[in-house]
Amino acid sequence: MRVTDFDYLLPQDLIAQSPVLQRDASRLLVLDRATRLRHDSRFSDLQHWLRPGDLLVFNDSKVIPARLRGHKPDTQGQIEILLLEEAAPLEWWVLLRPGKRVRPGSPLQFGPDSTPLNATLLDKNAEGHCLLRFASEPVPFAERHGELPLPPYIERPAGPSSHLDQERYQTVYARHPGSVAAPTAGLHFTPELIQSLRQHGIQTAHLTLHVGAGTFLPVKVDLLADHQMHVERFSLSQPTADLINSTRSRGGRIIAVGTTTARVLESVARGKQDLYWGDSNDTPPDRPTPLPAVEAGRTRIFLHPPKPFLVVDGLVTNFHLPQSTLLMLVSAFAAPGQADAGRQLILDTYQHAIEARYRFFSYGDAMLLL
Repeated sequence: MRVTDFDYLLPQDLIAQSPVLQRDASRLLVLDRATRLRHDSRFSDLQHWLRPGDLLVFNDSKVIPARLRGHKPDTQGQIEILLLEEAAPLEWWVLLRPGKRVRPGSPLQFGPDSTPLNATLLDKNAEGHCLLRFASEPVPFAERHGELPLPPYIERPAGPSSHLDQERYQTVYARHPGSVAAPTAGLHFTPELIQSLRQHGIQTAHLTLHVGAGTFLPVKVDLLADHQMHVERFSLSQPTADLINSTRSRGGRIIAVGTTTARVLESVARGKQDLYWGDSNDTPPDRPTPLPAVEAGRTRIFLHPPKPFLVVDGLVTNFHLPQSTLLMLVSAFAAPGQADAGRQLILDTYQHAIEARYRFFSYGDAMLLL
């Protein structure tokens, strides 16, 4: 399949620039994969589409204010970085802009002059990422002085993040700092909605996947088979693995809240291949043995048609960018094991959403696929 097979035209005014006033007041487009019927609903009515005994699995990664602005002390040239991944104590891979003229050994300084964060450039890799060694821990400093790395399609002036973005570009259950983008399917949930779901017999569990900057990057190849996903870190606790396994054993459905959650579950179901979980193209389309807990995993799984899903029975997700790997994942889930049926079903469903004036992308409305 070609990347261009996953293209669609979206009116610019349907790209949500801000969240709705109340998190669960967003719209919900429900797609029944078996009947291909669509239902226009509200997110606050999510419980009407689920059953007692279902299990919602959330990604509890927390977005860090990963963008830091600074300068080069020797030239006073302005720079900015985006924290990507911790490589070792006090050492982080970052995106550095502008970075072409910054050489290894160069000192860098971030934040206010009165209490700066100092760093040194150690190395650059083939992807253009830079390895920095910081004089002190960068995450606590970023919590005080950093900016949220909002997606480029959300238009904001340069400078400190607004109070609205600080609150709403974060799930209410975020606990573990490490993401540079929000797991946006979870932005619609409120504590009251989660409590109501539990009271109706719908269970909840959490795992952690730290969303990397690769989520912003376009696919640069023509054929899906030639694309390699970026690596993301995850953990799946023993209590969550036990709850998933017990739910499946008694016939309950596993509902992944977001594509990040789906990637973790499907990676673990496929097992560990060398350094990465789920890095295999030869998994048979049957339900796997009980999921193990994973304390510190890494995945680069690329779920696209016609790959099967081994654990996930339902998916809560937002509307995704044209030609994106997330749109390909949703297409694979819409008709597992079928090369083109899911893609066409999702593109038809997106066209319905456009005609019905749903709001798209991170601050937009949601879908539920069952």
